[in-house]
Amino acid sequence: MKIARIGERGSERPAVIDGDNAIYVDSLVSDWDRENLEAGGYLRVANADLNSLPRTPLAGLRYGAVINKPTKIICVGLNYLAHIKEAGFDTPPEPVIFMKAPDSITGPNDDVVIPPNSAATDYEVELAIVIGKSALYLNSPEDSAEHILGYSISQDVSERHWQMERAGQWVKGKSFPTFNPVGPVIVSADSINAHNLRLWCSVNDEMKQDSNTDDLLYGINHIVWYISQFMELCPGDIINTGTPFGVGMGFKPPIYLKAGDVLKTGIEGIGEITNHVKAYNAGAK
Repeated sequence: MKIARIGERGSERPAVIDGDNAIYVDSLVSDWDRENLEAGGYLRVANADLNSLPRTPLAGLRYGAVINKPTKIICVGLNYLAHIKEAGFDTPPEPVIFMKAPDSITGPNDDVVIPPNSAATDYEVELAIVIGKSALYLNSPEDSAEHILGYSISQDVSERHWQMERAGQWVKGKSFPTFNPVGPVIVSADSINAHNLRLWCSVNDEMKQDSNTDDLLYGINHIVWYISQFMELCPGDIINTGTPFGVGMGFKPPIYLKAGDVLKTGIEGIGEITNHVKAYNAGAK
């Protein structure tokens, strides 16, 4: 099953996606968020007969972020072997974990805004895990699957100067507004093999990243198990699983995003999202 949130910013409605149509399910669940997922909202929709509900063509409609106000965005760094090499780091002996501010979340096709004075804003295609059931102190990676609701596309935009040169954790370069488009849908874990998916990113139609999740250093189930050892994962939490080779920072010299660029990010079986890159405008909302 594919679920999404459809509508203008602040007025999104929960939906199930059926081909080129949306089936609004707000008669069954008020939103896709932590509260409703904890209350069994996903299973209520999954077990319902949706044939009686009307279908609305998706053409011209806006996709919102797939989860409304997630509690946490947890990120895994240096998790593709080729990316570790291009970044010039040693292979980490355990997953590298950091956080992003939840307010960096934005709709999958919304604009990405370059911060004031930034000359090092970068792109990162990532597979996003969406948690469906609380997980804490899991016994083994094999226990992880039952806690995963599904998967989505995450564009983990990064400001490399703040990330690398400002004497602190990576969260500084990751948490600007609009720095995490996510969507367009969550594909349920039972309908996709997330361990073998092509993922890619292009800038102005020039392919920059093109890889596969089978190149993950630490796999999906390991990541969920590992994080649960020191943090409770809650329904609606998003885990960015890492980016493959080809980021702007990896070129010599680096090639970063600039205003006017068009960023396209895709994952096999989930879809593709498009973000127009704009410069920060203090007068814009």
